[in-house]
Parts: sequence; C-alpha cells; structure tokens
Amino acid sequence: MDVSGSLLSDASSTTDEARLDAYSQAVVGVVENVGPAVVNIGIRKRGNNGPSGEGAGSGVIIAQDGYVLTNHHVIDGATQITVSLTNGSEYSAQVVGSDPATDLAVVRAQQNGLPMATLGDSDKLRVGQLAIAIGNPLGFQSTVSTGVISALGRALRSPQGRLIENIIQTDVSLNPGNSGGPLVNSHGHVIGINSAMIYRAQGLSFAIPVNTARWVAGELIARGRVRRAYLGLAGQVRPISRRSQRSLELPQASVVEVMSVEAYGPAGHAGLRAGDLISALDGQPTPTVDSIHTLLRGYAAITPVTLTIFRQQRRMELRIVLGEQ
Repeated sequence: MDVSGSLLSDASSTTDEARLDAYSQAVVGVVENVGPAVVNIGIRKRGNNGPSGEGAGSGVIIAQDGYVLTNHHVIDGATQITVSLTNGSEYSAQVVGSDPATDLAVVRAQQNGLPMATLGDSDKLRVGQLAIAIGNPLGFQSTVSTGVISALGRALRSPQGRLIENIIQTDVSLNPGNSGGPLVNSHGHVIGINSAMIYRAQGLSFAIPVNTARWVAGELIARGRVRRAYLGLAGQVRPISRRSQRSLELPQASVVEVMSVEAYGPAGHAGLRAGDLISALDGQPTPTVDSIHTLLRGYAAITPVTLTIFRQQRRMELRIVLGEQ
C-alpha cells in the first residue's frame, strides 16, 4: 500500500491551513487593534431631512482629543456632523478644515480620551504587500476587506476634474460607507485613507497615502486650510534603471515624470513640458511626487527655485518662481 502520496497530501493540507490561519490571525489582530479608532461620520446637509445618524462615510481618529481624518467629499456641504464609535458612543463634531485637492478633511469630535490609530510611513510601501481596509458605515461595527497593494504613484482625476496625485491602488473591495476609513498594513499602522470617489474602476480601489494625509491634517489643524507653494504641474513616479542612473549621475532610483503642465502656471511660464523628468529641486533629489511636496513646504510663494530636469536625455536647469494655492 502506497501511503507516501497520502502523507504528502496531509502535510500540504496542514501547511496550507497554517498559512491561512496565520493570515487570518494577522487580519483579526489588526482589526481588533485599529477598529475602535475607526468611526462612522453621519452628516446632515441643508434640505436633508434624514436622521443625523445616517451614515455618510467613515473616518479614523488620529488624536485622543477628538481629531478625525476623513475624506473631503464625505463632509462636503455638511451643516451638522455626528461621529459614532464602535462602542456605541456618539459625539457632535465640527469641520476643522478641508482640502479638496487631496480629498482629505479633518473634523473634531467634542470628546477627549478617544482611541486613536497609529500612522505609518507610506514611502516604505511595496507592491504586493497586504492591505486591509476598515470602515464604519453604520456606527456600531467595523467592516473589513483585504487585498494587496497593486500599484503606487498613480495620478487620477476626481469626478469634479481635480487631479489627485500619488494615489495608492489596491485590489481591496471597498464596502459602501468605507470611504474616509483607513487602509492599514499588517502591523496595524495606517498607510492611507480610502477614497471611493474615483468611479468606473472594476476590481480596483484607491487611497490617499498617509504621508500626504499627515501633512494635510497638520496644516488643517494649525491653519484651517492648506497653504501650498506650487509649481503647476501633475506628475507620477518614473523608475529608472541602474544603467540610466549611472549614466545620468543620479543618486536616486526614480524621478518624477511630468504628466501635464498648467499653461499659465509657474512651471508653464518657465517652459516645463509634459514628458520632462524632474530629478531635483534646488539640488535636493526628487524621487517621488511626495518628495516634491515635502520640499515645497519649506518655501513661500513668489520664491524662485531651480528644477533639474531631463528632456530627451539632456540635462537642463529651469528657474521657476513658485505660485501659491
């Protein structure tokens, strides 16, 4: 009697079960850790006679004194906001600030000592890693869906025509009402804010990277709006080969490819074109769109900067006077 095949089959089955169990435990642990900080955001708009607790979307608490990060489109036009936790607690809230350019907003619930989530680092994300979307569409229980990060550095337009840059793309299925909730990694750290505002994408979902969200939230909490020195361009990450990196004498493995340029914006006036590759701003490497945004935070409007670009393999320096958004 040949039992080797049976033994191998049993061993394989045991291994598969162990892997599935480890995966399940990781997801369950993340949800138990982060879930209490994921809230339902109910809104009432002018002329809306529905109950105040009607779910409009989700959000995630980022500070124990009631600051909640969510999507701009979730709270846009709201005249009354209610934040509900999974433990049944419900608090009135006010808009601290909103930023349509990134589809992000911060509201503040009138309560201290709330559970809060830990923010991660979206610059360390890799395609293929586990991603968990958590939402709170009803106010008393988290909804969860899982998948992997399928692409990074996307630039996509919202239904209003705004270009949102550096988007995280996943194959995570977003449940209704999960917009504004966190995208979380296997360590329970928030890596993005889910946005269901980008339609007609079967099998895909999108999130605003947490590094962008962290900076936007800081601006909104400090000033009520986001002040930006801006270049007037849209771009996406463009990896470069090691050979090109050596030949072009670049310290980084990626640059920012210019996708479009505002005709009358600062970059347009300076002669920047779609297809140009940006490698540095005032001598500082710009491997990602976020790196450009980070560098621009240190500049005031009407300040001249120098962009190092490559156009058809030719290195150029462009002097641009920054505008303000």
